[in-house]
Amino acid sequence: MNIWIAIGATAVGCYLVKLLGLLVPAGALERPLVQRLSALLPVALLAALTAQQTFSANGALVLDARGAGLAAAALALVLRAPFLVVVGAAVVVTAGVRALGG
Repeated sequence: MNIWIAIGATAVGCYLVKLLGLLVPAGALERPLVQRLSALLPVALLAALTAQQTFSANGALVLDARGAGLAAAALALVLRAPFLVVVGAAVVVTAGVRALGG
């Protein structure tokens, strides 16, 4: 029963957050600072999530195969590879390092 209460509370919370976003006046959204932040915030959040998931395990800082995969993806991005190649490079390098015992 507790899980359904949590699901219901989450659904109501998501609806209220969406409703709150619709109530923001259009003038507030047209400010240059707000537009710049709205463009940069998703990138910053994704970068933080990627770093936390790559270099953390059980609350400790780790450097393992995931870091090598991230480095391979970064290199593929620098070389302007297509997105699928970037993901594939990360997967292949991560699997290779793990297969070698890393």
